[in-house]
Amino acid sequence: MQVNVITLDNGTAGQIELPDEVFGAQPRADIMARVVHWQLARRRAGTHKTKGMGEVSGTTKKPYRQKGTGNARQGSLRSPQFRKGGVVHGPVVRDHGYSLNKKVRRLGLISALSMKAAEGKLVVLDSASVPADAKTSAMAAKLKALGWTSALVVDAAADENFARVVRNLPKVQVLPTVGANVYDILNHDVLAVTRAGVEALKERLA
Repeated sequence: MQVNVITLDNGTAGQIELPDEVFGAQPRADIMARVVHWQLARRRAGTHKTKGMGEVSGTTKKPYRQKGTGNARQGSLRSPQFRKGGVVHGPVVRDHGYSLNKKVRRLGLISALSMKAAEGKLVVLDSASVPADAKTSAMAAKLKALGWTSALVVDAAADENFARVVRNLPKVQVLPTVGANVYDILNHDVLAVTRAGVEALKERLA
Protein backbone atom coordinates (compact mmCIF):
# COMPACT_ATOMS: atom_id res chain seq x y z
CA MET A 1 0.00 0.00 0.00
CA GLN A 2 1.60 3.25 -1.20
CA VAL A 3 1.08 6.29 1.03
CA ASN A 4 2.27 9.85 0.55
CA VAL A 5 4.75 11.21 3.08
CA ILE A 6 4.32 14.79 4.29
CA THR A 7 6.26 17.17 6.51
CA LEU A 8 5.04 19.20 9.48
CA ASP A 9 4.91 22.20 7.13
CA ASN A 10 2.41 20.28 4.96
CA GLY A 11 4.97 19.71 2.24
CA THR A 12 5.52 16.52 0.25
CA ALA A 13 8.39 14.18 1.04
CA GLY A 14 7.87 11.27 -1.34
CA GLN A 15 6.04 8.01 -0.75
CA ILE A 16 6.39 4.97 1.46
CA GLU A 17 5.23 1.38 1.14
CA LEU A 18 3.10 0.20 4.07
CA PRO A 19 2.84 -3.57 4.59
CA ASP A 20 -0.69 -4.92 4.20
CA GLU A 21 -0.23 -7.37 7.07
CA VAL A 22 0.12 -4.42 9.48
CA PHE A 23 -1.84 -1.56 7.89
CA GLY A 24 -4.18 -3.40 5.51
CA ALA A 25 -5.79 -6.09 7.63
CA GLN A 26 -9.50 -6.45 8.22
CA PRO A 27 -10.29 -4.50 11.44
CA ARG A 28 -11.78 -6.58 14.23
CA ALA A 29 -14.01 -4.44 16.46
CA ASP A 30 -14.43 -7.26 18.98
CA ILE A 31 -10.68 -7.71 19.38
CA MET A 32 -10.11 -3.96 19.78
CA ALA A 33 -12.84 -3.84 22.42
CA ARG A 34 -11.15 -6.65 24.36
CA VAL A 35 -7.77 -4.92 24.23
CA VAL A 36 -9.22 -1.55 25.31
CA HIS A 37 -11.02 -3.20 28.24
CA TRP A 38 -7.77 -4.92 29.23
CA GLN A 39 -5.85 -1.63 29.05
CA LEU A 40 -8.37 0.32 31.11
CA ALA A 41 -8.53 -2.47 33.70
CA ARG A 42 -4.75 -2.35 34.11
CA ARG A 43 -4.86 1.44 34.53
CA ARG A 44 -7.23 1.26 37.50
CA ALA A 45 -5.57 2.02 40.80
CA GLY A 46 -7.72 -0.37 42.81
CA THR A 47 -7.16 1.63 45.99
CA HIS A 48 -10.84 2.02 46.92
CA LYS A 49 -11.61 0.55 50.33
CA THR A 50 -14.40 0.40 52.90
CA LYS A 51 -14.32 -1.02 56.42
CA GLY A 52 -16.14 -4.22 57.28
CA MET A 53 -17.63 -5.31 60.58
CA GLY A 54 -14.27 -6.47 61.86
CA GLU A 55 -12.54 -3.18 61.05
CA VAL A 56 -14.87 -0.44 62.33
CA SER A 57 -14.40 0.84 65.88
CA GLY A 58 -16.94 -0.18 68.50
CA THR A 59 -17.66 -2.64 71.22
CA THR A 60 -17.99 -6.36 70.62
CA LYS A 61 -20.51 -6.75 73.43
CA LYS A 62 -24.03 -7.94 72.60
CA PRO A 63 -26.26 -4.80 72.73
CA TYR A 64 -28.97 -6.42 74.84
CA ARG A 65 -30.21 -9.86 75.78
CA GLN A 66 -31.56 -12.18 73.11
CA LYS A 67 -35.15 -12.50 74.33
CA GLY A 68 -37.77 -10.58 76.27
CA THR A 69 -37.11 -7.04 75.06
CA GLY A 70 -39.60 -7.00 72.19
CA ASN A 71 -36.88 -5.81 69.80
CA ALA A 72 -35.24 -7.72 66.99
CA ARG A 73 -32.31 -9.83 68.11
CA GLN A 74 -28.92 -8.16 67.67
CA GLY A 75 -25.45 -9.53 68.14
CA SER A 76 -23.23 -6.54 67.46
CA LEU A 77 -23.36 -2.78 67.17
CA ARG A 78 -20.87 -3.10 64.29
CA SER A 79 -23.57 -4.59 62.07
CA PRO A 80 -24.35 -2.64 58.89
CA GLN A 81 -27.86 -1.72 59.99
CA PHE A 82 -26.45 0.43 62.79
CA ARG A 83 -24.97 3.88 62.44
CA LYS A 84 -21.17 3.63 62.10
CA GLY A 85 -21.54 -0.06 61.35
CA GLY A 86 -19.42 -1.94 58.87
CA VAL A 87 -20.11 -2.16 55.13
CA VAL A 88 -21.20 -5.51 53.73
CA HIS A 89 -19.34 -6.76 50.62
CA GLY A 90 -17.71 -3.34 50.12
CA PRO A 91 -14.76 -2.73 47.78
CA VAL A 92 -11.31 -3.79 48.92
CA VAL A 93 -7.83 -2.90 47.69
CA ARG A 94 -7.07 -5.17 44.75
CA ASP A 95 -5.54 -5.34 41.30
CA HIS A 96 -8.12 -5.07 38.52
CA GLY A 97 -5.68 -6.19 35.81
CA TYR A 98 -5.87 -9.54 34.11
CA SER A 99 -3.85 -11.38 31.50
CA LEU A 100 -4.56 -11.17 27.78
CA ASN A 101 -2.81 -13.28 25.18
CA LYS A 102 -0.04 -11.59 23.25
CA LYS A 103 -1.60 -12.70 19.96
CA VAL A 104 -4.86 -10.93 20.88
CA ARG A 105 -3.00 -7.75 21.85
CA ARG A 106 -1.00 -7.85 18.62
CA LEU A 107 -4.14 -8.38 16.53
CA GLY A 108 -5.85 -5.51 18.36
CA LEU A 109 -3.02 -3.11 17.50
CA ILE A 110 -2.99 -4.24 13.87
CA SER A 111 -6.77 -3.76 13.71
CA ALA A 112 -6.49 -0.22 15.09
CA LEU A 113 -3.74 0.70 12.60
CA SER A 114 -5.66 -0.84 9.71
CA MET A 115 -8.87 0.93 10.69
CA LYS A 116 -7.14 4.34 10.67
CA ALA A 117 -5.63 3.53 7.28
CA ALA A 118 -9.00 2.42 5.88
CA GLU A 119 -10.67 5.61 7.15
CA GLY A 120 -8.01 7.77 5.54
CA LYS A 121 -6.90 9.10 8.92
CA LEU A 122 -3.41 7.59 8.84
CA VAL A 123 -0.69 10.14 8.01
CA VAL A 124 2.98 9.35 7.49
CA LEU A 125 5.35 12.13 8.54
CA ASP A 126 8.88 12.48 7.26
CA SER A 127 10.00 13.27 10.83
CA ALA A 128 8.63 14.68 14.08
CA SER A 129 11.51 16.77 15.34
CA VAL A 130 11.83 20.50 15.97
CA PRO A 131 14.65 22.81 17.10
CA ALA A 132 15.34 23.34 20.77
CA ASP A 133 13.96 26.90 20.63
CA ALA A 134 10.66 25.89 18.99
CA LYS A 135 7.49 27.43 20.42
CA THR A 136 4.15 25.87 21.16
CA SER A 137 2.30 28.66 19.33
CA ALA A 138 4.22 27.95 16.11
CA MET A 139 3.47 24.23 16.37
CA ALA A 140 -0.21 24.96 17.03
CA ALA A 141 -0.32 27.01 13.82
CA LYS A 142 1.25 24.15 11.86
CA LEU A 143 -1.22 21.60 13.21
CA LYS A 144 -4.09 23.97 12.44
CA ALA A 145 -2.83 24.28 8.86
CA LEU A 146 -2.77 20.49 8.63
CA GLY A 147 -6.36 20.39 9.91
CA TRP A 148 -5.51 18.32 12.98
CA THR A 149 -7.67 18.93 16.04
CA SER A 150 -7.02 15.55 17.65
CA ALA A 151 -3.83 13.71 16.75
CA LEU A 152 -1.55 10.99 18.05
CA VAL A 153 2.04 11.15 16.79
CA VAL A 154 4.01 7.89 16.92
CA ASP A 155 7.79 7.93 16.42
CA ALA A 156 10.49 5.31 16.93
CA ALA A 157 11.90 7.46 19.74
CA ALA A 158 9.82 10.50 20.63
CA ASP A 159 11.79 13.74 20.17
CA GLU A 160 12.01 15.61 23.48
CA ASN A 161 11.68 19.05 21.89
CA PHE A 162 8.64 18.01 19.86
CA ALA A 163 7.02 16.43 22.92
CA ARG A 164 7.65 19.66 24.85
CA VAL A 165 6.03 21.98 22.29
CA VAL A 166 2.88 19.84 21.95
CA ARG A 167 2.58 19.08 25.65
CA ASN A 168 0.10 21.88 26.30
CA LEU A 169 -1.90 21.37 23.10
CA PRO A 170 -5.25 19.72 23.84
CA LYS A 171 -5.91 16.35 22.22
CA VAL A 172 -2.37 16.10 20.83
CA GLN A 173 -0.16 13.33 22.17
CA VAL A 174 3.26 11.92 21.31
CA LEU A 175 4.23 8.30 21.93
CA PRO A 176 7.25 6.15 21.12
CA THR A 177 6.61 3.05 19.05
CA VAL A 178 6.92 0.78 22.07
CA GLY A 179 4.12 2.75 23.74
CA ALA A 180 1.70 2.70 20.80
CA ASN A 181 -1.55 1.14 22.00
CA VAL A 182 -5.11 0.55 20.84
CA TYR A 183 -6.81 2.88 23.33
CA ASP A 184 -4.77 5.97 22.46
CA ILE A 185 -5.02 5.28 18.72
CA LEU A 186 -8.80 5.04 18.89
CA ASN A 187 -9.01 8.01 21.26
CA HIS A 188 -7.52 10.39 18.64
CA ASP A 189 -8.90 11.35 15.27
CA VAL A 190 -5.64 11.41 13.28
CA LEU A 191 -2.82 8.90 13.61
CA ALA A 192 0.50 10.35 12.43
CA VAL A 193 3.42 7.92 12.16
CA THR A 194 6.92 8.95 11.15
CA ARG A 195 9.09 7.03 8.68
CA ALA A 196 11.14 5.67 11.56
CA GLY A 197 7.94 4.85 13.40
CA VAL A 198 6.65 2.79 10.48
CA GLU A 199 9.84 0.73 10.40
CA ALA A 200 9.71 0.24 14.17
CA LEU A 201 6.05 -0.86 14.00
CA LYS A 202 6.93 -3.33 11.25
CA GLU A 203 9.62 -4.82 13.48
CA ARG A 204 7.36 -4.88 16.53
CA LEU A 205 4.45 -6.55 14.72
CA ALA A 206 6.49 -8.83 12.44
